Amino acid sequence: MKIIILKENLKKGINIVERISGKSLSLPVLNNVLISVEKNFLNLTTTDLEVGINWWALVKTEKEGKIAVPARTLSSFINFLPDKPIKLELNDLILKVECENYNTSIKGIDPNEFPLIPKIDRYENITIKSQILCQGLGQVVDAAGYFSAKPEISGVYFLFQKDLITMAATDSFRLGEKKIYLKVPLEKISKEYSLILPQKAAKEVINIFGEEEGDLTIYFSTNQIVFEQLLPETPHPQVQLVSRLIDGEYPNYQEIIPKKYETRITLQRADFVNQIKVASLFSGKINEIKLKIDPKKNRVEVFSQNPDLGEHQGFFTGKIEGKPCEISFNHRFLLEGLLNIKDSRVVFDLINSEKPGVLRPESDDSYLYLVMPIKSG
Repeated sequence: MKIIILKENLKKGINIVERISGKSLSLPVLNNVLISVEKNFLNLTTTDLEVGINWWALVKTEKEGKIAVPARTLSSFINFLPDKPIKLELNDLILKVECENYNTSIKGIDPNEFPLIPKIDRYENITIKSQILCQGLGQVVDAAGYFSAKPEISGVYFLFQKDLITMAATDSFRLGEKKIYLKVPLEKISKEYSLILPQKAAKEVINIFGEEEGDLTIYFSTNQIVFEQLLPETPHPQVQLVSRLIDGEYPNYQEIIPKKYETRITLQRADFVNQIKVASLFSGKINEIKLKIDPKKNRVEVFSQNPDLGEHQGFFTGKIEGKPCEISFNHRFLLEGLLNIKDSRVVFDLINSEKPGVLRPESDDSYLYLVMPIKSG
């Protein structure tokens, strides 16, 4: 291997792929990045056996080859180099790195020891703007939870239809659902696809593609999924994330979303957020805050109490329809839902102190956030 690449390009690639190369004690090979050079392409690859990331760049190639080297060592070293061209050269299992007045040798391992990232059939796929998908995914991903007895809710549920993509996540205490209505129907898929993407992979999709403009192509298979973006003005991939899917059937969460309400509050999101943040300072061990809704006064009182710190009582106003209600919530779950709503005004639907509340943007029916109450007694 012998190539020349700009420091800023190599740094970008390393920053993307090293995210999943953790400190594996049982399989030290997973702490490495596989560096491959073929034709005029440099390929960086990492995997944790659940998620794999590939990154490519066009480079000036003098000789092909491949080696696996410690990802964190290479990343830290590259950060110190000046913004100049970098020469990478392979000598047996030693990667030589030259850049201006830096000349360094990094010990590597046999690239054949590095796990292969499976390739999947690329026939069934869809293409969507990466920022649209990632913004929607970001509204639900944190609601997923991990329970060994219920592995299916440790990921994000996706349903792909011709003109709609639905994403949902829950940990049994809260649930987020986001719908992306497509202006152009998905012509390339022959049927509906539903799948469960692990939460870790979902977060990496957001981290890698969330700020990128352009299209994101998603390829489906029975037990894996691929997210891919192309190099500018080429048909060749630039970044590719491959993830295993979670086996099992996602719970029919639609059954728990209330179809009616007894009390509806419409208010400024910022007022609600500030009151919850203040009340949270005085909440107890179970993060409880109490809401007392008074439709006659169009007023919501917020109360929290901690035997070691004191207590807080505040209020905010809004448009309130229906019956009076007193209900308690975990402030962390309630705040999370509000912060995922981008509209300045929100609607909060309640039934009673035993049933879940549902938050929605006032002017957008594509997102809802359901939160279970803390039951009194």
